[in-house]
Amino acid sequence: MIKKILAVGDVVASNGLEFLKANLPALKKEHGVDFCVVNGENAAVLGITPRQADTIYEAGADVITMGNHTWGRREIIPYIERNPRMLRPANYPSRQPGKGWGLYESSFGPVAVIDLIGRCNMDYTPDNPFLEVERILKKLQTKLILVELHAEATSEKLAMGWMLDGRVSAVWGTHTHVQTADDRVLPRGTGYITDLGMTGPRNSILGIQPELSIRRFKGEIPQRYEPAAGSCKLEGCLFHIETDSGLCKKTERILIYD
Repeated sequence: MIKKILAVGDVVASNGLEFLKANLPALKKEHGVDFCVVNGENAAVLGITPRQADTIYEAGADVITMGNHTWGRREIIPYIERNPRMLRPANYPSRQPGKGWGLYESSFGPVAVIDLIGRCNMDYTPDNPFLEVERILKKLQTKLILVELHAEATSEKLAMGWMLDGRVSAVWGTHTHVQTADDRVLPRGTGYITDLGMTGPRNSILGIQPELSIRRFKGEIPQRYEPAAGSCKLEGCLFHIETDSGLCKKTERILIYD
């Protein structure tokens, strides 16, 4: 039996959130999506609020993943402590609130989701994600396992995909907000894409007003990032997973323009 798993790229700002809310239900219905994971760490530009998280769940997400901006809005701390469907990177220090992976019931059986963060060119160096995922996999018995690596370097994300090929159902990357054109099924049956892309302002630099990023690169005094206005897009990837084996049979990049 084939089930469809949808992974949606980083939701950016309130207009990205509204675009997700307006389009995700129809997208799930059109493609017959059985399980949905959405990265929400930029819903408040840097971080996410409890109300924004609720909106993402109401739109149709089963699990929300986070990344390097997990603690951008401190009001999310009590929310993530009591909500097992929101994941922060598993290789964050264990003393930090929340969990980095979970096992979730679905209409077709248990689904494991693991959230990781990379170490190349990130704000600080967390625990090794490659060693952490090995520790987690030893605890899992389920066949359907989804892994997100929130990372800057394409090589780091590719390495994770190849290391886990044939051992998990799908591996995808987030963080760069630029959708890559390399979605594929790896040789041993794991679905893979280096970066899902983003859900937010289309005419922007990673969802932010272009002039603000340009000023930083020119060496001018940094200003607070503000989201761009105008039309939006939703990007992600659809993985067709065989439930008996837990392996991926097909991938489809998703791109919706306003």
